[in-house]
Amino acid sequence: MQVQVETLSTLERRMDIALPMAVIDAQVAERLKRAARSAKIQGFRPGKAPLKIVEMSYGPQIREEVLGEQVQQGFHQAVVEQKLRVAGFPRFEPSTDEADKENFKFAAIFEVYPEVKVGDLTGKDIEKPVAEVTEAEIDKTVDILRQQRTRYTRVERAAATGDRVIIDFKGSIDGVPFEGGSSENFPFVLGQGQMLPDFETGVTGLAEGETKNIEVSFPADYHGKDVAGKTAVFEITVKNVAEAELPAVDAEFAKQLGVADGDVDAMRAEIKKNVEREVKRRLQARVKENVMQALLDATEIELPKALVQQEIGRLMDQARRDLEGRGMKNVKDMPFPPELFQQQAERRVSLGLILAEVVDANKLEAKPEQVRALVDEFADSYEDAEEVVSWYYASPDRLEGPTSMVLENNVVEFVLTRANVLEAAVPFEQLMGKNA
Repeated sequence: MQVQVETLSTLERRMDIALPMAVIDAQVAERLKRAARSAKIQGFRPGKAPLKIVEMSYGPQIREEVLGEQVQQGFHQAVVEQKLRVAGFPRFEPSTDEADKENFKFAAIFEVYPEVKVGDLTGKDIEKPVAEVTEAEIDKTVDILRQQRTRYTRVERAAATGDRVIIDFKGSIDGVPFEGGSSENFPFVLGQGQMLPDFETGVTGLAEGETKNIEVSFPADYHGKDVAGKTAVFEITVKNVAEAELPAVDAEFAKQLGVADGDVDAMRAEIKKNVEREVKRRLQARVKENVMQALLDATEIELPKALVQQEIGRLMDQARRDLEGRGMKNVKDMPFPPELFQQQAERRVSLGLILAEVVDANKLEAKPEQVRALVDEFADSYEDAEEVVSWYYASPDRLEGPTSMVLENNVVEFVLTRANVLEAAVPFEQLMGKNA
């Protein structure tokens, strides 16, 4: 086998390969003989047709199969011999040289992985968010759980903030009804921002059975373009006013949250454990993002186009699956502009190459005990933790996710030991997204 490598650009290579025709012909002949033993040719008993007849029927297909295999094997052997790291898939082109009858010639055009030189983060500032879970945070979480179990009781008084109202309404602009401007038996809670401020203000103070016309101004950036920036008149009739009633924090409430004996202190302890777990997860996610961005900022890297295109394809498939999961139909062949995913794909490919280099250069591979500890952490939030652990270890594929997370965690810890870590307190509500 003859091999010649040409550098087309920083990452792109052209490899010209010549395979001896004698080897290819020998393999074709051998396969024809094997095929002849069972070949079914009209006019002959199975396996009794002359080799020439078999070759006429099966020869082209067999030769094509052998050539395909030889091209793949020859390319793989040449890559190993040349010590090249191929990124993505090669493009094969047949040779136009018909003078050489002794060799089958073809060219492979492909990209190689770039040499990654990770920037030095020694002394670089990296923010590490911190948050404390105090009794005040537990109280807030308990209040949220109470609000999720709110009961509404009908009252005979004017509607006030916090009440749930059920109304009929008809809206019009310049006397003309508009699409989506009317409804019957429509429920909402006053003060939760479900409706426009003018609308809620108009309903507040009305009692069951009362009707009122109110003006509502739609913002210029309102999502409904037909009414954005306009003023509508709504005729509102209140059908029901109900007062919110939060459950008491007692044994019954604790039982509703899964504490069998109704122990309120045990309930708070379980809530604290769950909140601390979620706070830890969110803090880790934030500091990981900061470390990854620092690595990206410190490292210049040229990306193989093939890897970026592959990642764009994966992101497109993921987008389609997400849409299917939300109930959208006929999304299998839905076209997506590749540029929508370009930046995200480049970031993912860059981080993949950088992390691989950091892990390899600093021996940060995931240890079995680290993976097991993370799986145990996952399982701890489930009722039957052992069943979850068994599920992960039932197949090596299921451990890929935890293993990748351990690798990333190892990189984060490694970087933080070298960088200048700046702790920054994050308010609990901000971390948990309560003020979003």
